[in-house]
Amino acid sequence: MNVHLVDGTYELFRHHFGAPAARSADGFEVGAIRGVLSSILSMFSDGATHLAVATDHVVESFRNELWRGYKTGEGIAPELLAQFHPFEDALTAMGVTVMPMAEFEADDGLAAGAAKAAADRRVDRVFICTPDKDLAQSVVGTRVVQFDRRARVIRDADGVREKFGVPPASIPDYLALTGDTADGYPGLPGWGAKSAAAVLARYGSIDQIPDDSGQWAVSVRGAVKLAATLAEYRVQANLFRELATLRLDAPVFASVDAIRWTGPRPEFETVCQRLGSKSLALRASAIAARFTT
Repeated sequence: MNVHLVDGTYELFRHHFGAPAARSADGFEVGAIRGVLSSILSMFSDGATHLAVATDHVVESFRNELWRGYKTGEGIAPELLAQFHPFEDALTAMGVTVMPMAEFEADDGLAAGAAKAAADRRVDRVFICTPDKDLAQSVVGTRVVQFDRRARVIRDADGVREKFGVPPASIPDYLALTGDTADGYPGLPGWGAKSAAAVLARYGSIDQIPDDSGQWAVSVRGAVKLAATLAEYRVQANLFRELATLRLDAPVFASVDAIRWTGPRPEFETVCQRLGSKSLALRASAIAARFTT
């Protein structure tokens, strides 16, 4: 079997800005919810059987306590933010397993879910459905892969090396050096994608990079300055790596069997009425019928 783990928060954002706006029966914006539900039904129609969606039940997480500049819900459009919790309820009614993160982030849920699914020998392949670069650290060979559904790109471990210049295990160190503007931490001054990739390709982790550039067994432009910066900011680099490292102890599904889709719950029809989309209920029932025949 294959397992699909979907970044629900990313999908909400994507559909909010890419799908038509729509109002619920009581006047609330629900276009993103409708768009994501339709997209996930397409995944089932295309053959997905075991699927779970990780969501940010709240935007803030334990990382906000570690770094004051870490991302928050500030700046998210109110009509989008208001769809977060109804989205989780709609997925549940559609019979989809939801992994709502409060202390952790949706990315942690994806990483923890991928590790749990990969531990099951019955699983042939795990697809982590998100383009977020921090999930590249969860890729394992060709068995646990990252799937950018929008670009239709599947990235295995070789693909991670090709894109970032480092193996999956070095992604947290890479992000610590280069920063991640989407998550709100800047990286180290002067360190860019090329220099980080070149040095980490040789040393693997920040801990193994010598303070003295004269000891570097790799040629990098501006090595003296880069080494001095790393030596000065090692504590901050380690903090950024902690921010970038996804947590495998995030609460997820009990077993792969628990995320097998068996069709919508009875209340899904009522949910679709509130969303103003009877067609979603009809599609879900039709696709589920094919699962049982």
